[in-house]
Amino acid sequence: MAPTTDTKQQQAEQTKDQKNVKDKKAKEEEEPELSDEDKLLYDELNLCVERLLEKDERLYKQALEILRNQIRSSTSSITSVPKPLKFLRPHYSTLKNVYENIKDSDCKKFCADIVSVLGMTISEDRECLKYRLLGSSDDVGSWGHEYVRHISGEISAEWQEMETTQQDKFKKILSLVKEIIPYDMKHNAETEACDLLMEIEKLDMLLDHVDSTTFTRVCLYLSSCVPYTAEPENTNLLKIAVKIFRKFDRLPDAMRLAMQLNDMELIKDIFLSCEDQTLQKQLAFALRRQSVVFELPEEMEDDADDINEILSNNHLNQNFLILARELDILEPKVPEDIYKTHLENSRMGNSSVDSARMNLAASYVNGFVNCAFGQDKLLTGEGNKWIYKNKEHGMMATTASLGMVLLWDVDGGLQQIDKYLYSSDDYIKAGALLACGIVNTSVRNECDPALALLSDYILNSSNVMRVGSILGLGLAYAGSNRSDIYDLVSPALRDSKSNMEVIAITALSLGLVGVGTANDEVTSLLVQTLIEGSEAELKDTQARFIALAIGLLYLGKQDQVETIIEALQVLPDPLKGFASVLVEACAYAGTGNVLKIQQMLHICTDQEDPEKKEGESKEADGKAEKSGGKAESKTSETSASASPSKTDTSSKPSKSKSKSNIRKDDKKAKSSDWGMTKHAAAVLGIGLIAVGEDIGSEMAFRMFGNLYRYGDQAVRRAVPLALALTSVSNPQLHILDTLSKFSHDNDAEVVHNSIFGMALTGAGTNNARLAQMLRNLAMYYSKDHSNLFLVRLAQGLVHLGKGTLTIQPYHSDRQLMSPVAMAAILSVVVSFLDTKTSILGKSHYLLYTIVPAIQPRMLQTFDENMKPLPVSVRVGQAVDVVGQAGKPKTITGFQTHTTPVLLSYGERAELATEEYIALTPVIEGFVILKKNPDYE
Repeated sequence: MAPTTDTKQQQAEQTKDQKNVKDKKAKEEEEPELSDEDKLLYDELNLCVERLLEKDERLYKQALEILRNQIRSSTSSITSVPKPLKFLRPHYSTLKNVYENIKDSDCKKFCADIVSVLGMTISEDRECLKYRLLGSSDDVGSWGHEYVRHISGEISAEWQEMETTQQDKFKKILSLVKEIIPYDMKHNAETEACDLLMEIEKLDMLLDHVDSTTFTRVCLYLSSCVPYTAEPENTNLLKIAVKIFRKFDRLPDAMRLAMQLNDMELIKDIFLSCEDQTLQKQLAFALRRQSVVFELPEEMEDDADDINEILSNNHLNQNFLILARELDILEPKVPEDIYKTHLENSRMGNSSVDSARMNLAASYVNGFVNCAFGQDKLLTGEGNKWIYKNKEHGMMATTASLGMVLLWDVDGGLQQIDKYLYSSDDYIKAGALLACGIVNTSVRNECDPALALLSDYILNSSNVMRVGSILGLGLAYAGSNRSDIYDLVSPALRDSKSNMEVIAITALSLGLVGVGTANDEVTSLLVQTLIEGSEAELKDTQARFIALAIGLLYLGKQDQVETIIEALQVLPDPLKGFASVLVEACAYAGTGNVLKIQQMLHICTDQEDPEKKEGESKEADGKAEKSGGKAESKTSETSASASPSKTDTSSKPSKSKSKSNIRKDDKKAKSSDWGMTKHAAAVLGIGLIAVGEDIGSEMAFRMFGNLYRYGDQAVRRAVPLALALTSVSNPQLHILDTLSKFSHDNDAEVVHNSIFGMALTGAGTNNARLAQMLRNLAMYYSKDHSNLFLVRLAQGLVHLGKGTLTIQPYHSDRQLMSPVAMAAILSVVVSFLDTKTSILGKSHYLLYTIVPAIQPRMLQTFDENMKPLPVSVRVGQAVDVVGQAGKPKTITGFQTHTTPVLLSYGERAELATEEYIALTPVIEGFVILKKNPDYE
């Protein structure tokens, strides 16, 4: 027994030793080794607290004075708590009791101040603010920056919980805020001042406290907060920023934000309030780039000519050709220069065969590559032999491609197109009509040549001519919101001779003309067309363009669209789901609205009720016996959006048929039906909403990966298009690689959409890596005519305007989304929801709906007399400088060039000379410079 007792005693002694060591360590941590200076401070503070505990109140004031001086004078590193606050921590509750017991009101307030500062390091019950309100009215900034930040945080939290009855408290807190804001403004903490005012919803107080040194940073912070705030706070932020800019007479900045608000009255007000004629011209350039159109008042008659010239964009063609001359790229190119088939492997046996499909591809590529250069080697040269190497709709598209080559050149272009209007062939004539519309895109002319030429053909006996003229008008007047165009075009919707194609094109043209205007008359006309349509018409692949047109009218209108979505609920499925989701996605386009993206994700993963599906498929089987071969398409239509396992079970309409036949029929039906499901619209919706916002686009990229892996067929097929939407004319490596991977999928529709996605992503960039990818794809699909046709189109788009043009809807430092450009891109993307019947069928002319999005990606500088003025500029990657103190560099990795110069997505330019001052803060597009009076 003895040894056991000894062991127990030893263990007990060890435990005791360990406990002593722990206690010692804890004591050391509590009372670290103090230097003589710290010991002196420690004793002094303790003495002051002891004084406060005595009964003689005459000693209090002096003790509190010492405490205050010690706290205020203590300097500290950022990482540690100031010494006096550290030493006073144990006395926090003591000082609170002292405060309660003090009778003298001055001393009481004095003590509250001390307790408030101490509360910053200890209390979690907002006692810092509580005692500040009870304390003296000393300057809040005298306690230091950290104290002001802490109190701001507590005010925000308190404000949210306060009840409206507490009026006295409201007033006290507001008076404290009025002390904090000027302090923040003086000490480079503008962002904190803005945050505080946002929390308490008193942003208008900023107007009284900004000065000429701080207003730019305040407005930059406010406008960069917009994507992260909810409606209606985001518009309020922009309105306050506009007021601040106008207060300091910075009209170009105010105009950018007014265009972001899409407030027509405010835009007019800013434009007309500008008294400097040169500055007004610069504002006109900004308005033109955003496709904002309004009539100038009569009192501006004297200056109206120059400004109308800018607003009508008549200068665009000649300035673009100046750039082309400068870059020495005026020489026209032929499609072979783009295809570079000599670099492809010679295994392609049929590459030299002159097929109509390849000639059609060459016509499009020729139009895209020589776009706006005014000359090419296929059409403008030796007459019209090339046109006759195509068939029917191919002849129409080839003639229309002449409009691409002559883009923006209204006077010279229409002369060259005119001869085709007298052709005996309806397709050539329709192509010429479309070419007239294309030439007039983005350019206004007093004579309205497009209207004069095209108006006679709108109710023509030939539907092809109707399509050419109506689409031509839609492109020529995109974004103009002109009532005469509505009145002229809309009868085609009701005309008995109009087939579904004409109705769809008419709706699309109305949507393009009225984009983002929420025009009531046009909306009700389109909704009525859908409601009155027969079941067969609403299941037609063209019906989706009517839904898109309604979406375009409400582009960016956010919650204004709710009544329209309700009206669409009377439609039959699948169009009901498709139209509702697409219209809502358009309304929130480019807002980055996280809640809407979540809603779209729910729709993507939402599987329809399998029992309902089976019921539908049985109905379809019953009809099969009556109406022959139509049954399979119906069956697979109902199974298209079910999960793969359900698809297999529901697609067995008749046991007598072989499995392979069923699969073929299934494929046919699915290929046209998947694009009219709510799932496909929801996937596009995610891309469309996330597009303008970098973080949202990155997150969307990850979501698309999961949707592609786990989504049903409609979802997978729409993913490449949605992915491309988030990065138009911006060939990011990870997106290109993903699309390249998708382009080898075993589903033909995914491949089609991936190839076009690559084209959208690299449009107008001449990206060498992408060009190589497309050459590889051309070899890979050399035997597949459909995919090869799309690869050729993609090659043409990547070399759009020989790499000088862009279709990116965002401009003005990626802050503004051009509604017309976004509408144009959406029109093409929606046509790819059924590639077989549209782009690979007879409606390939829908590719021309991309034209309103085409803009030169250049920087051109002018003097005050509007003469081109070459100056040195630095071009580099843009750097986000929001909230940074001082004058940080706004670009990195720059090179110096002489204007005119090309700007890629994400690049920013700044003047490399101080001899001139730019009239606009964002140096891109057309910029007017004036001499710097201080330059020597």
